[in-house]
Amino acid sequence: MKNLLIIASCTLSLACTDLKESAQAPVIDTVAIARHIEILSSDEFLGRKPFTIGEEKTISYLAEQFEKMGLEPGNGDSYFQEVPLVELKANPDEKLVVNGPKGQILLDVGSDFVAYSERVEQQIAISNSELVFAGFGVVAPEYGWNDYDGLDVKGKTVVVLVNDPGFGSGDSTLFKGQTMTYYGRWTYKYEEAARQGAAGVLIVHETVPAGYPWLVVRNSWSGASLYLDKSGEEYQCSIQGWVTRDAAIQLFQASGKDMKNFVEMSRSPEFKPFSLGLTASVGVKNDIKRDVSSNVIAKITGAKRPQEAIIYSAHWDHLGVGPVVDGDTIYNGAHDNASGTATMLGIAKAFVESGQRPDRTLVFLAVTAEEQGLLGSKYYAENPIFEPRKTVANINMDGVKNFGAMRDLTVVGYGQTEMDDMALEIIKGQGRYIIPDPDPGKGFFFRSDHFNFAKVGIPAFYASGSYEAMKGGTARIQELNDEFLSNRYHRPADEYMPSEWSFAGIKQDAELFYLLGDQLANGEAWPKWKEGSEFKAIRESK
Repeated sequence: MKNLLIIASCTLSLACTDLKESAQAPVIDTVAIARHIEILSSDEFLGRKPFTIGEEKTISYLAEQFEKMGLEPGNGDSYFQEVPLVELKANPDEKLVVNGPKGQILLDVGSDFVAYSERVEQQIAISNSELVFAGFGVVAPEYGWNDYDGLDVKGKTVVVLVNDPGFGSGDSTLFKGQTMTYYGRWTYKYEEAARQGAAGVLIVHETVPAGYPWLVVRNSWSGASLYLDKSGEEYQCSIQGWVTRDAAIQLFQASGKDMKNFVEMSRSPEFKPFSLGLTASVGVKNDIKRDVSSNVIAKITGAKRPQEAIIYSAHWDHLGVGPVVDGDTIYNGAHDNASGTATMLGIAKAFVESGQRPDRTLVFLAVTAEEQGLLGSKYYAENPIFEPRKTVANINMDGVKNFGAMRDLTVVGYGQTEMDDMALEIIKGQGRYIIPDPDPGKGFFFRSDHFNFAKVGIPAFYASGSYEAMKGGTARIQELNDEFLSNRYHRPADEYMPSEWSFAGIKQDAELFYLLGDQLANGEAWPKWKEGSEFKAIRESK
């Protein structure tokens, strides 16, 4: 892997003369970072879910820490940016009822399906809605692909596959091969079904192409969920949800059609959508609560070009109190994302203690409701405090690894921006090499807050040492990553365990993020999106 992916140090398009000479490695206080993680992920903070006492404690703590460090409020005279949200607590029917020529199928909520609605209505349902199979549910003109071609789905419920046609195909020219495009994200599936006028949409879950097991789906889309409060502005399907692969197979068998190889048939350029000859009925009752959450924002104002900003971001929220798993109900979120939030605090502290005011403004933004669909960063991107065209870059921290010193820097979305080249120059001094995300099919580039900065054209960087340990190599990291995904991700077991956490890797990453921000804040460079990036045109139009 290493010999394939060591990257040249500076591209022609990023003038090396525009970069400030590398600063000395900062003093990163890992003891303080550890203490922040311990506090933020303690049971006292109740899993840091928006609209709860956990939110009140979290945002107060972050604002207090920024103020103690001597950082200025980032939103006028306030450390907070209000984010209006609506909480919909979904209470779906116990059964999804499917009728067809061969009789009735009853799917059980939780074990076979999840269903909810983003419509701000107390009661909503689909009743005897015709089920149609639309393959991957993708309309992508640039790839000559339209899974809805010739299909009228108004008032109907579409069944679609997770990810996009390229994943698992073995064809690197089909979409982006193993690298997930935005067309593979579940959010896109819902958006496209709504654009087509569907009444309902059900995504077929499979662990490998989804990137997470069914338990994550069940926990994440059950109970209360948050959305930006934009009631009535956009059409939403009445019912959105997921079905397990086994449940989908029951439907396909009941359709009487030859669908033994339903994934392969959906990858074919000749694929045409079709009715399954079945109808579905399910309802959802919503408890509706409107409230305001908060992004927390602080800054160090630039001495020479204060209107130009570099934004560090990390989401402060997690899942709160949820279903019992192994006798525990508090989803503490130590790794996801107390680690990123605490690392951002550590970087802010290092900048303050350097005693040097940067030329450009440094912004530290802790966003809300990432776990509910990147809502805090989406709100900021749509209601920016610092103009996007004058925002130099975003450096995002989400799940900074605690596995000890690392040999690699894994860049999610590698090849998108010139910050990759800047990062390589920095990590050479740490004895590390740079690689793309080795599992691009899981679409991590679309699953954290940097994505909302990218969508408005701001070059975004999201990376962490996560592939090869200094001690134990790739095998050890694979084992630790597998264990986390299987037993801790989005579960109460994501807790801070001092005896098991090592901060050497966190220190490496924090130093990198500091030095990258320092170069940008004290130089002339405007890192660009690279050729082939879908975000390049957005930036250049600003």
